[in-house]
Amino acid sequence: MTYQEAFITFMVKSGVLTFGDFVTKSGRRTPYFINTGNYKTGAQAAKLGDYYAACIQENLPDRVDCLFGPAYKGIPLAVAAASSLFRNYGRDLPYCFNRKEVKDHGEGGLLVGYQPKDGDRVVITEDVVTAGTAVRETIALFQRVAKVDLRALVVSVDRMERGTGERTTLNELREDYGIAVYPIVTVREIIFFLHNRPIDGTIYIDDAMKVRMEAYLQTYGGK
Repeated sequence: MTYQEAFITFMVKSGVLTFGDFVTKSGRRTPYFINTGNYKTGAQAAKLGDYYAACIQENLPDRVDCLFGPAYKGIPLAVAAASSLFRNYGRDLPYCFNRKEVKDHGEGGLLVGYQPKDGDRVVITEDVVTAGTAVRETIALFQRVAKVDLRALVVSVDRMERGTGERTTLNELREDYGIAVYPIVTVREIIFFLHNRPIDGTIYIDDAMKVRMEAYLQTYGGK
């Protein structure tokens, strides 16, 4: 089993990847939902970090100076990924995250943890990017911190939905900002792997669910 297939299984068993009838923040009615807020144990955090680390090691084996986790959901992702990169690959990368409000006392500042400097190559860790708002805010934030190279964005799942135009949100970020984007898995990979494949005796994507998911991509999918 590849780490991508193991990650899909892990999301299902953790109750993070669910199927049914949901409405996204953008108002789209979707047959599946990814809620990373359902990760809640130390074991899950350790495994989650392993999957992010595997994706980073595969796509960014060198030339990374810092991991950045946008508040709030990106924070544990950066910490878990940094821990796993050290534990599994011997890469001791610093990490940082932003405050929602600038601290005006003590050490102050926008960022907690490592303080990036000019020329640093930064990798952003996010969960699921829908509209790309948090990433665009991160780009604007770093313009106030240092002249860093925002080298890449690593996300758990590419929903492959269009953003503001006809392109997918992730392709918009790639093309508009020149940032590389690496999802651990795509929704197409989820469909392919889970279709009529039982997880602990339950089939989550049967023929009917596959039809619904394909119809959703036909309606909202991007280029």
